[in-house]
Amino acid sequence: MKITVTAAEPKDNEVAAKLTISQQDVDNAVKGAYKDIANKYSFKGFRRGRTPRPVIDSLIGREAVLAQATNDLLNQAEPLMLEELDIVPVEQPNFGDDPDLAKEGEDYTIDVTIPVRPEVELDSYDAPAINMPPEEATEAEIDQQVKQLLSYHTTVEDVEEDRGVQQGDLVSVDVENKENADSVAGTDRTMDLSSKALPAEFVDALMGMKKGETKDVEWTTSEEKDGETTETKHACTVTLKGIKKQVTPELTDELAKSTFGFDTVADLRDAVKEEIESDKKTSLPNLKEDRVVEEMGKHVTLETIPENYVNQVLNEIAQDFLQQLQRQGMTLDLYLRFRGITSDEFVADLREQAKERARQSLALDALAKHLGVEATEEDVENEFKKAGAKDVKAQMKQFTQQGQMPAIRESIRRTKALNWLVENAPVTIVDEIAEQAAADDNAEDAE
Repeated sequence: MKITVTAAEPKDNEVAAKLTISQQDVDNAVKGAYKDIANKYSFKGFRRGRTPRPVIDSLIGREAVLAQATNDLLNQAEPLMLEELDIVPVEQPNFGDDPDLAKEGEDYTIDVTIPVRPEVELDSYDAPAINMPPEEATEAEIDQQVKQLLSYHTTVEDVEEDRGVQQGDLVSVDVENKENADSVAGTDRTMDLSSKALPAEFVDALMGMKKGETKDVEWTTSEEKDGETTETKHACTVTLKGIKKQVTPELTDELAKSTFGFDTVADLRDAVKEEIESDKKTSLPNLKEDRVVEEMGKHVTLETIPENYVNQVLNEIAQDFLQQLQRQGMTLDLYLRFRGITSDEFVADLREQAKERARQSLALDALAKHLGVEATEEDVENEFKKAGAKDVKAQMKQFTQQGQMPAIRESIRRTKALNWLVENAPVTIVDEIAEQAAADDNAEDAE
């Protein structure tokens, strides 16, 4: 197909373009529409595929034929137009509600509006300063990992002292369902009251209860769907049978050997240190990228990201997440139950992620433009080689015909901008685990 396309500078997050399709392509599309209709429908007195044009015009209507030809032309021309303009649209290009129909013997010209992401400015194009953990494993990091290993061997014991239930306790309860309380009902249930899966009102009602006490508990949940809010009442009777505590074993040479297979505690800590440092070789480069992009996103001067771009990013995040769940053999419903959140809460969280990622992407676009980075033909070929394409040229041609090449070039420009940030960002090394442990200790002391 032969097209020509001209476009004005983006305005209000849209590009106004004029698309022209050659006469030969128009004639071929009209011919193809007649052929398709002749093969698709059976016309009395004519073999399928042999119906003359005048008969089709009289029965189907010439305008209907030209409408199909026009639609076919625009479907074929759209990816070529996007390639020509090197545009990644955030929504489908708009050819108008009632576009003129293509006519045989003439070029076909149509005005097109293409929704695009906004071009933003940054209040600073300098690489931002960030904090990073050290490459070596710190004592605080080793302590944290050892504590995690010991937690796998934690046992649960009854609290013997006479006291009421406190925040974070484990409790043994009988819960009788009175109304819509199936999720907490059961006999001899052990509940971790720090779990987010439990209703907050239910947990609050148990505070202060003592062993042997019975209490009626009620709470209400609301769910918004299709603009309407539905409230559900829940009720149950709780009998507290006991308060329990978690007991973590003390790490000794004997435990290190019997449980973890190391002769001494020192040997165990050395192994943990080696594992942490090995993991950091992979995780720290990714962490640095995440942090510089996060900081750069804060320099976008645009206050509100357009909804259509946020929705585009949201769809990408959702698809990636669902694919991850599928690879793990988990359904979305099971994931939501495990996390103790509603579908509305899940979508709201994804939308916040999408807003932040959209802002960061715009920051990279602005930086790439500021730096003047380009995606060369060699860059594009290397992308396909890294992806394992068997026939690079053939796959590049396919992507071009499908209008996907602008997205590849966009990704390359963003990657170059990101690499510049990583190379130039001032870094302060901080033992973040030690700082967090100190902050937690101070918070406990304050309580």
